[in-house]
Amino acid sequence: MTEHGHPRHGLDEVVHAPVRFSIMAVLAAAEKAEFAYVRDTVEVSDSVLSKQAATLEKAGYVKVVKGYVGKRPRTWLSLTAEGRAAFDRHVAALRAIADAAPAD
Repeated sequence: MTEHGHPRHGLDEVVHAPVRFSIMAVLAAAEKAEFAYVRDTVEVSDSVLSKQAATLEKAGYVKVVKGYVGKRPRTWLSLTAEGRAAFDRHVAALRAIADAAPAD
C-alpha cells in the first residue's frame, strides 16, 4: 500500500495491454526502431503491430515516422517523452505491486 492506496492505481490502462507493453519495452531500449524489428521482437503480425502502434500513437505515447530506405518504404517507431514517462510510471507501479506482496 502507498499513501495513495494500492499501487495498481498507478497502472496505465493503455500501456498495460500485453502487446502494447511489449512494444513500449522494445522502444524504451532504443531511440527508434524499424517496424519490422519491433514486429519480429514482439512476435506479432503486421496488422496487430499496426493496430497497437496506432493506439499508442493516439495516446501520444508513440511517434510513427514513414520514409524510405532507397526505394523501399519503411516505418520507424519511437517513444515520445510522454510515452517514456508513462512507461516508466507503469513499470514503477508493477514493481510496487510486486514489492507489496507479502512474503511467505
